[in-house]
Amino acid sequence: MSFVNLAFLVPLFPLIGSIINGFFGLKIGKDRVSWVACAGPVLSFVVTLILLVSIFFHPEGTPYPEQSLFTWISAGDFVVDFGLQIDPLSLVMMMVVTGVGSIIHIYSIGYMYKEYSYYRYFAYLNLFLFSMLLLVMGNNFLVMFIGWEGVGLCSYFLIGYYFEKKSACDAGVKAFIVNRIGDFAFLLAIFGIFKMFGTLDFSTVMAAAPTTLIYDSEAATLITLALFIGATGKSAQIPLYTWLPDAMEGPTPVSALIHAATMVTAGVYMVVRCSALFNMAPLTMMIIALVGGGTALFAATIGTCQYDIKRVLAYSTISQIGYMFLACGVGAYTAAIFHLVTHAFFKACLFLGAGSIIHGMNNEQDIRKMGGLKDHFPITYVTFVISTIAIAGIFPFSGFFSKDEILYHALMDGNVIYWGMGISGAFITAFYMFRLVFMTFHGPSHVDPQVHPHESPMAMTLPLIILAFLALIGGLLGIPLFHGWHLLHNFLAPVLAFDLETALHASERMLAEHGHHTSFAEVLHQAQRTSHNIWLEITLMLFSIGVALAGIATAWFFYIKKPELPGKLSKGQWGFDLVQNKYYIDELIDEALVKPIVKGSDLLWRQADARGVDGVVNGVAQTISLFSKIARSFQSGFVRNYAMFMVVGFIILLILI
Repeated sequence: MSFVNLAFLVPLFPLIGSIINGFFGLKIGKDRVSWVACAGPVLSFVVTLILLVSIFFHPEGTPYPEQSLFTWISAGDFVVDFGLQIDPLSLVMMMVVTGVGSIIHIYSIGYMYKEYSYYRYFAYLNLFLFSMLLLVMGNNFLVMFIGWEGVGLCSYFLIGYYFEKKSACDAGVKAFIVNRIGDFAFLLAIFGIFKMFGTLDFSTVMAAAPTTLIYDSEAATLITLALFIGATGKSAQIPLYTWLPDAMEGPTPVSALIHAATMVTAGVYMVVRCSALFNMAPLTMMIIALVGGGTALFAATIGTCQYDIKRVLAYSTISQIGYMFLACGVGAYTAAIFHLVTHAFFKACLFLGAGSIIHGMNNEQDIRKMGGLKDHFPITYVTFVISTIAIAGIFPFSGFFSKDEILYHALMDGNVIYWGMGISGAFITAFYMFRLVFMTFHGPSHVDPQVHPHESPMAMTLPLIILAFLALIGGLLGIPLFHGWHLLHNFLAPVLAFDLETALHASERMLAEHGHHTSFAEVLHQAQRTSHNIWLEITLMLFSIGVALAGIATAWFFYIKKPELPGKLSKGQWGFDLVQNKYYIDELIDEALVKPIVKGSDLLWRQADARGVDGVVNGVAQTISLFSKIARSFQSGFVRNYAMFMVVGFIILLILI
């Protein structure tokens, strides 16, 4: 039996766990719920490892295997199979989802064990894992879309897990509605792709893209823009980012899994998966780079003024995903996936570390009420610092390699503006992340005397150790200084490399038929001519390290050396208030969009619905009632009345005659 036939087991195991815990969780008890919940992702991880090993024996130059489970839709020429694909890109995502997912499930046992709805939490978490795996394993746009909607639904469930709290319910609704905007655009893109290609299969669409789409055409631009709008919703980029900070109302392990390592990176994965389409739309690529770089810088500035430990990490997540889109915008797809992987390691560790602190501080999340906690949380402190160094981009931690590669491509394959946004965001990232470390773990204690900080149990600290180790060594997947050692680049090359000869012939045909001034051939030739300057790369590396160290030094000066200085400098400053209040974007959206929509809906309800629709329906009912009353008078049941009607009728008949 070919190992690819095992692929269906990867999403199946979490689905089985979700069904068992969802229907029987209260009856089987918390211990069995834990075993069932964790067995699903762990078994999926084992099967993914088997598939990963088997892919290395795949014959070079042949299509990667797909597993068609059944024919899902068959309507004339429109046939869609419910199929899965196993190629290097999907395997990288499967490893992240099942690997990090397994670690977070184990962590959740210690973090959530006292919850009454323990079984419900794990039923949702397993269902989310099933949906995410469906998203990354689907071999066509419709299967991806089912997973895409599934993770959005599960995110709504998990954000609103504490549904007794109005803030949690509101956050879940906000995430659901904002994502619907992006999902609508994604659906329009799917319609456009089917119209252009006559199919929704990834392999067929991507192979035909260079010959079917005209480079820089309206069709290519509109389809890819719609895809990217869908990605901005799911991956919380400008302007659809506002749901992610509020999503911190959910349990902290949810933030680690959904809002750091998996769902919010789905948009990045989708763009990389559709790279053949995006390569044909330079305007869209420029927009992606600008939005990604702008989000990376914008969200980082907000992170400098937040005091909720989870919200600092939430804005950090938005910022880091911006880097991934910046890489996609300049065509550095491998760099985007590289940062996606390393980010999953260090950001999941940071969120789980925050959860460990919250757990040991009686649910306190305000870092102004912390300080001096490093002795109370020795394991959490070490792992948190390792992951903070990684996200700051310090050599030799994983974040240095992945972020540095993005900055290099932003300058070499993009322009100095992209690089400027990225390097500025790197300085601010190092600053606000070490601000978080210094205010939480160092300095004088501001802990409430009623609170007794304590380290978390082994079920929570062991996942922290594993993730911190991965954050430390994850850079080995791709060392940009020695491109021959770039394991991830070599592994993904068969999926992301385009056929230059086919593209050249297609471009020449397009140029002859449509008279475009800029040919795809010129673009590809330019990409091939991009030279690798080793000394320039070393210089950029050293500069980025210097920028990160400057950010750390600034944070140390403000929060260790002169801790009173931030308060003095920020007091009464409108700029600080502006950033602390998140540039009033939520308030602006409320005034410009939400309130007019609510008022318009209220007006439609009162006028169109209550008076119009209800008026017509009630008017018909009243008319029928009136005629019924008249008719009822003729059917009184009294013989004298009937006799009178007969006499009156006879007299009228005589008069007429």
